Amino acid sequence: MDNRREFLKKASMLAGSTAAINLIPESIQKALAIDAKPGSSYLDAEHIVFLMQENRSFDHCYGTLKGVRGFNDPRAMRQPNGLPVWYQQNKNAEIYAPFHLDIENTKITWMGSLPHGWRDMVAARNEGKMDTWLEAKQAGDPEYKHIPLTMGYFERKDIPFYYAFADAFTVCDQHFCSSLTGTSANRSYFWSGTVREEPHNPESTAHVDNSQINYKDVSWKTYPERLQEAGIPWKVYQNELSLPVGFEGEEEDWLANFTDNNLEFHKQYHVKFHPAYYSFAQKRVKEIEHLLTVAKFANQEAYQKVVNELEGYKKDVEQYSPENFKKQSKQEQEIHLRAFATNTKDPNYHQLSKINGQDGVEIEVPKGDVFHQFREDVKSGNLPAVSWLVAPCRFSDHPGSPWYGAWYVSETLDILTANPEVWKKTIFILTYDENDGYFDHIAPFISPLSSKKETGAVPTGMNTADEYVTVEQETKRTGKNTGVHDSPIGLGYRVPLVIASPWSKGGWVNSEVCDHTSTLQFLEHFIQKKYKKEVKETNLTDWRRLICGNLTSAFRPIPENQRPAIDFVNRDQYVERIFSAKDKSIPGNFQAISADSLSNIKNNLSMNAGLGLQEKGTKPACAIPYDMDVNLSVEDGKLYFHFGLYGNLAHSKTVGVPFQLISHTAYGPKNEVGRTWNFAVKSKEELVYSIDLADIKNETFCFSVHGPNGFYRAFKGKVKSAFPNLKANSSHANIGFQLELKNSPVNLKVQDPSYGHTAKTLAANKSKKESWKLDKSNGWYDFEITSDQDPDLFIKYAGHIENGKPSITDPLMGGENILA
Repeated sequence: MDNRREFLKKASMLAGSTAAINLIPESIQKALAIDAKPGSSYLDAEHIVFLMQENRSFDHCYGTLKGVRGFNDPRAMRQPNGLPVWYQQNKNAEIYAPFHLDIENTKITWMGSLPHGWRDMVAARNEGKMDTWLEAKQAGDPEYKHIPLTMGYFERKDIPFYYAFADAFTVCDQHFCSSLTGTSANRSYFWSGTVREEPHNPESTAHVDNSQINYKDVSWKTYPERLQEAGIPWKVYQNELSLPVGFEGEEEDWLANFTDNNLEFHKQYHVKFHPAYYSFAQKRVKEIEHLLTVAKFANQEAYQKVVNELEGYKKDVEQYSPENFKKQSKQEQEIHLRAFATNTKDPNYHQLSKINGQDGVEIEVPKGDVFHQFREDVKSGNLPAVSWLVAPCRFSDHPGSPWYGAWYVSETLDILTANPEVWKKTIFILTYDENDGYFDHIAPFISPLSSKKETGAVPTGMNTADEYVTVEQETKRTGKNTGVHDSPIGLGYRVPLVIASPWSKGGWVNSEVCDHTSTLQFLEHFIQKKYKKEVKETNLTDWRRLICGNLTSAFRPIPENQRPAIDFVNRDQYVERIFSAKDKSIPGNFQAISADSLSNIKNNLSMNAGLGLQEKGTKPACAIPYDMDVNLSVEDGKLYFHFGLYGNLAHSKTVGVPFQLISHTAYGPKNEVGRTWNFAVKSKEELVYSIDLADIKNETFCFSVHGPNGFYRAFKGKVKSAFPNLKANSSHANIGFQLELKNSPVNLKVQDPSYGHTAKTLAANKSKKESWKLDKSNGWYDFEITSDQDPDLFIKYAGHIENGKPSITDPLMGGENILA
């Protein structure tokens, strides 16, 4: 463990400085230098280590990172006002776009968090329109209300460690948190796959607020219990729990686990048997008994409050004694001990020490080693098959705390790589529970309500009521008739996920849809393959299990893992400490954008919607199992959308893919612009969904379809005119794209404005097939179909054709012309 000054220097270095932009921290260098056995795969791993940090959206952290679907996304969704989702408008009609947060020259990391609960998450989504972020996520602090903080983002120079981490390993850019909620519900999905006592009963209360979960003795089954029953070793490491143990001042922020270990809230884990809490309870009984003999109380109410506290602690001392712990079943004793591993063997684990920082400022930091037990288990060869790390508040990356979390991640790597033989057999997964109040531009894929056709569609026989919270349920739960929501529970917004291991290094991007339950699905798969045991998390809904991947597409055999071409820099420069920014000014580099300046991109479906803020270039892209197509046919007064997932690509589980359909013209009795429908499509089961043309309230219809990894379709035409009978076919075998036309009423021009594929013409009143080879663009395509005879006609097919092999990320986002 570093001494206190070295710890602070390291934490400050990793947190960000201009000098560190091109820095590759030593912990990452060590991990990259260690190779697993040639010919091995991720199934040869022996240790899976998870760390879930706090409250950062994907765009907020990685929106400018090369290769990911960030701020250069050319196919960003459009809001009802016709503008790309980047341009958010408040109630005063002021428009703001994403702006840079300077971690070193402003006090941003000292300004606290933004709203991040069920109500504001649902409000920001606004039924899929994604147009109310500025109001829903406005800062609660009056001093900051005028700043559109939700739109703020960091760059490489601000958080260099995290960019280096993504450059070294595999980052997942289609990773969503599990629910449109705050911390506790998302962590419940992470550890148990549900937020209901009866996971598949839609009338069982959905625990969507932290207050429903935290220390409420919920009792649904968790995945660690299943591991215990199967004999799979596991442990949750933290310095100390969040139960009262006597911390004062800043001690809790530095030393307790920030209520981030949800197992504390499950009745079956009997958290109050925790020795540190029991000792504290005994101490409080004596203190309060003495207080009652000497204190004078202002009134009976104040006196009774103290008496009630005393009775509570007395009850706990009697009920949770060491003797009673021994009376619990072996299963209950084991899961308690494994869930609440703390650093009791470090004599200083409950203490802080003071050091002199820059300019003589006195700073408190942990006196002990917050990794003590984890470090010892790694050293002694006792690291279990599955581990979860839980950081203290100060190291959690939560916006309410200075951003020292990079040190915690780096130290985890240092511990795991101290013995190369351990790292050769380890998979380390870094994730985040939720997005706080920070904007992300990709609308989360959510489940339609299977009982309501007007919300979309799912595979035959699938019931999605367990993915919803109704107004009636919310009214019953909250006792309120106003401010309640009828909403899907999830998915929530994108958050970072980086998978570090010998089988996932090389700076790759994975674009398969995943969420927090994907880590459980990965464990299911890994344990079944390695130990020949089925440890299935039965709490998962059918919809979530179908559309969320199991992370296996992020791994590659050893020969494919080349070290990224990055110049290593010795970390010998002294850099500005992050705490020195505490007294800097608040961010001021934002400004409202005039609506007139955006008129050229409003409702322009052909224009690249990207902001041009990302780093240049591409990254290697993982093969993902999405051989998908969406087509439109028009007949008998209806629009028929054909959603297909051919299912010809290998994968380790049943594959499904989500889509979102958006109407950009007025629809239905409410003349709703921006109406959305959601779909889940199962492999080899085409889904056809119809919309009546009579429900389109304009002379033209205009729909877009969004899918994973930049998949996009746009269909625009006159309601009363014939629409071309056109079908797109994606060929995964030869990376080709084909358009099949049957008797179009007008001549059609086909152009690719993005990747340079050959323009072609499809003549009217003829049946014809035209094909394009996409190998030079690595499978990326962007075909636009127009007609000089019908200026209202516009069709766009864009995306990437998967063929089961690795590829590259979207060159259009990277500013590259592949065919030049």
